[in-house]
Amino acid sequence: MASNACSSWWHGDCEGTEHCPPRCPRFLDAEGRPYLVQPTADDSLDGVVDMYRDYPAEHRSMGIPPAQEPVIRDWLDTLLERGRNFVATLDGTVVGHAGYAPADADVPEMLVYVDPDHHGHGLGTELTKHVLAHAASSGCDGVALDVARDNATAIHVYRELGFEPTDETPMEYEMEVSTDASIVLHVQRPPAERDLEKPTDDD
Repeated sequence: MASNACSSWWHGDCEGTEHCPPRCPRFLDAEGRPYLVQPTADDSLDGVVDMYRDYPAEHRSMGIPPAQEPVIRDWLDTLLERGRNFVATLDGTVVGHAGYAPADADVPEMLVYVDPDHHGHGLGTELTKHVLAHAASSGCDGVALDVARDNATAIHVYRELGFEPTDETPMEYEMEVSTDASIVLHVQRPPAERDLEKPTDDD
């Protein structure tokens, strides 16, 4: 494998090693903020609960994510037991959560939530890429999701990542992407093969 592995927060020249996860955990947004995206661990669970407890009501849909802490913890326990989950942190604070379940399904369903204070920075897209990369690496045939019909921003993001509608209801679209899709193969490449733009000193 390549020897040019990253040793600093700027990781655009990193060619990866055999020890790297399916997608690099480092993510710099357009303003140079350094996020980490990693599998959910016991020491990050309280941070996920805190994020969801403070989640604005207008960003909840059909009771998801839950609002009360006991319900949030039960919901997360189920997700952790059945699937694979990831958290995004900035300076140690959880600001995003994504996952897919059931972990052993051919086409599991995914979810992604970002702290509204961090919307518009590409973090939801990055979390979705982690779901796709890990699902593909684990042998899933595809990934599915449900999205509200009036959520034009999310629908655009999902289409850009290869998702296509497979069914619809008056309220939602069901969308799916194959893990054989070229975009899913691309998101698993090391940073050096993804033409990342290095932030300037003014960022």
